[in-house]
Amino acid sequence: MRIWRIWCVGLAVVGGVLVASGALLAQEPDGDWPQWRGPDRNGTLRLFTPPNPWPERLTERWQVEVGEGHATPVLVGSRIYTFSRVGEDEVMQSLDAASGDVIWRTSYPAPFSFDSSADPHGPGPKATPTFSAGRLYALGIGGILSAFDARDGEILWQTPAPSIGPLFGTAASPLVDGSLVITHVGGHDDGALTAFDVSTGAVRWAWPGDGPGYSSPILIELDGTRQVITQSQNHVVSVDAATGALLWQRPFLTPYAQNSIDAVVVDDQVIIAGTQMPTAAFRPLRVGNAWALEDVWESGEATFYMSNALLVDRWLFGLSERNSGQYALLDTTSGDTIWTGAGRQAESAALVRAGQTVFSLEVDGELVVGEVTATAFEEISRYEVADSPTWAQPTISGNRVFIKDLDTLTLWTFD
Repeated sequence: MRIWRIWCVGLAVVGGVLVASGALLAQEPDGDWPQWRGPDRNGTLRLFTPPNPWPERLTERWQVEVGEGHATPVLVGSRIYTFSRVGEDEVMQSLDAASGDVIWRTSYPAPFSFDSSADPHGPGPKATPTFSAGRLYALGIGGILSAFDARDGEILWQTPAPSIGPLFGTAASPLVDGSLVITHVGGHDDGALTAFDVSTGAVRWAWPGDGPGYSSPILIELDGTRQVITQSQNHVVSVDAATGALLWQRPFLTPYAQNSIDAVVVDDQVIIAGTQMPTAAFRPLRVGNAWALEDVWESGEATFYMSNALLVDRWLFGLSERNSGQYALLDTTSGDTIWTGAGRQAESAALVRAGQTVFSLEVDGELVVGEVTATAFEEISRYEVADSPTWAQPTISGNRVFIKDLDTLTLWTFD
């Protein structure tokens, strides 16, 4: 067993319970999808009643052009918000969720150039906006962080783009925690996990220990300490949510510095994954005034590239990159592979769950609905929902499915 001992600030031990927190925003209605991977930032629908029977096809209600990008549409009440690129501008839009009519549209210049290796993903934003207390916070592909009034689109404050950005552009969807909006800014070998004041955009704290990865921060609580965890360029990092002080870090470097997968928290364990890297679980422990990381398990049978896995009961379900994309199920206690499915399913998939039911939006524009069981991912239905690649997460509420492809937003319904 390996243990890393890392400097930390001294704090009283309250109890060894690790709690993932989605309570970053004021409580939103169960049908809202106000941020990256939903209300609890883990790809889980709070409220969903599956149709009985599932329809043979979905009904298209409307489709509008909104611009390039992979940011997930944000649904709050009767409005849906998109963040995209049109020409040389980044654009935030508010649309009527029922009709697709534009309510307001705000743009700002956002020049951006990127390496040719990033060309297939285009120059549009990859980070999803976050809605909190009547405001939208959005990180543009070049690193401009903006706060918008969700009522009328007024830009309330904006930070300038840093001089350097990640190779493929920024992807850290902002995390709102009380009076702070937290994201990772900067570029290769030169960045900072930073908390900005939600009202003014002023920097409240920064941890400048590493460049950004392509994952998004999450908030957990361990032994009474609220922690922000993210994958940076070279590590999995935890900092104190209030001060930004480093609590612990674990070396983690994927080929081509493509750390893209959000951490998953199960009881007192943190599970990490990345392309061509074993999926691993470790346990943060307090040892005196320091933190230590105790390895729990490691599995190379299912590795994850850009597709975030889901917790389904005590299982970890996801699309492994092995065999050109195969669904896989791991035991989160032991790391054992329960099963792997057939290969050549998809290059990537955005996963959302409602109980045992999983929606898998594969990058080729197919929405696969299935049930995760102890023996297989049992497909229920498969729907064509886009004509171009779908890298954004689906936004699902009630019988509605909002799909963002390369440059359009479409509302489909289960009827």
